[in-house]
Amino acid sequence: MIKHVLLILLLIVMLVSPIQVHAGSFGDKGTPGVPGQWYIGESPESINPTKAPLIFIHGLNSSSRTWWEGNDMYQVALQDGYETAFVDLHGTEDMWTNGALLAAKLAEIHQYFGKDLVLVTHSKGGIDTQSALVHHGAHAYVSNVITLSTPHYGSQLADLAYSSWAGWLAGIIGGRNAATNSLQTGYMAFFRSETDHHPNARINPFFTLAGTSWGSFGSSLYWGGVYLSSYGQNDGAVTVANSRLPYSRELAVGRWNHTTVKEGHATFTTFKPYLTSEKSLFSMTANEDIPSKQEASSQIVRGGPLQAFGKTDSFHIEEDVTSVTIDFLSDEHFSAATLHGPNGEVIPANISYSNDEIFEGAYHHLYKLNQPSPGEWHIQTNHAKGSAYLVTASIDSPYDKAVTLEITGAAKQKIAIKDNLQPPPSKKTTYRAEATYTDKHGKQKSRSVPVTINSAGELSIPLKKEGIYTLTIDMESETKKGYPFERTLIKSVYVDQNGKLYE
Repeated sequence: MIKHVLLILLLIVMLVSPIQVHAGSFGDKGTPGVPGQWYIGESPESINPTKAPLIFIHGLNSSSRTWWEGNDMYQVALQDGYETAFVDLHGTEDMWTNGALLAAKLAEIHQYFGKDLVLVTHSKGGIDTQSALVHHGAHAYVSNVITLSTPHYGSQLADLAYSSWAGWLAGIIGGRNAATNSLQTGYMAFFRSETDHHPNARINPFFTLAGTSWGSFGSSLYWGGVYLSSYGQNDGAVTVANSRLPYSRELAVGRWNHTTVKEGHATFTTFKPYLTSEKSLFSMTANEDIPSKQEASSQIVRGGPLQAFGKTDSFHIEEDVTSVTIDFLSDEHFSAATLHGPNGEVIPANISYSNDEIFEGAYHHLYKLNQPSPGEWHIQTNHAKGSAYLVTASIDSPYDKAVTLEITGAAKQKIAIKDNLQPPPSKKTTYRAEATYTDKHGKQKSRSVPVTINSAGELSIPLKKEGIYTLTIDMESETKKGYPFERTLIKSVYVDQNGKLYE
């Protein structure tokens, strides 16, 4: 009896897990997550020659497991009669390294199936895929490409990870790597310039999907959704605007979050019509819009080292705020981390969890307040051990669009900050600016690049070296009613070897 039960369990495991294949050869036992390894799924009962083999590509800090563990995408595709394969790339490498690796694997997979492939990609996997097709010649093996919430114009969460406030925390949890660095919006602007006008760029039709849901309060994507909300609709990790690719066709923007957008029952039927070995035809001018380059901020950001039993840097919330969501991230979980307000308020965290893409390994402690008291706030901890932290306060306020940032000048060497606060004559608006510099390979060369600012709110930065400059600008002023007003603006730019700036 026991043997029969074990046999049944073994059959179930074999049915729900793809066959392991390494470098295109059968029988090599491996563990999902090894870069360069790929897997063939079970063959459907009958193979329809009009249905292309589906090759699934994972995203940042992930592996091929994401398509069959806690996800029915593999089963849905198999039951619908599709042959499948799954590729493991580097979870923390940039699109150039992963693109070269993927191109080699696609050649092997194409040889195995003997016909053109359709690539179904999630998040950064779509960028790695475009690198493989356009810059490494893999377009010859592929008909169509599906991108599920791919940040084609980068992620503002990656910019945050490289801000001066996030340095201590990101350094401890390893949040700064080649993959995250390459997802900064400034570097992705450079990637778009290198890719969109390449002769290979429009050989393979691209079809995009994007989501607008963050999940419920305290869910793993909620904080990202709140933070990104000042940049527009998003799925908790990627904005809708940044998921759009010029010359692609947007199939849908739905109530998916960054996790559910890759689940079979949620999106498979939406992109199913394009899963053929023949290239799908559509108007290549369907989606030529690019995201706005003007930044507005409804955020206050603080961060740094945290002493034992210490408190965070304080921040001020202005009057007439509808609500504020505060996320206290740390490399440690705090059983008691309380938010302290100007009128003696002591508020425990509503919820805490650890689950994130960009800040993987950090613990989130969330606070949500309606109509908070104007004045000074901070977070107090009870931990006997020092740690690192990052605080983001996302504010819903009449002043949401009061401060904007835009790069100006013929040489684009100046950054203009504009505000319409009209503070009392006795109060002067002040700015504190800092830039971090990383080279094109993601190696941080300087935690601080000198920034000067004049009385008109224009910043000048010596952008002399090729690489990414991530700007962190903190503003302090007063509202008309005399309450302190603070905001943080974060923006990344890329400077190429010729001194040209991309934003």
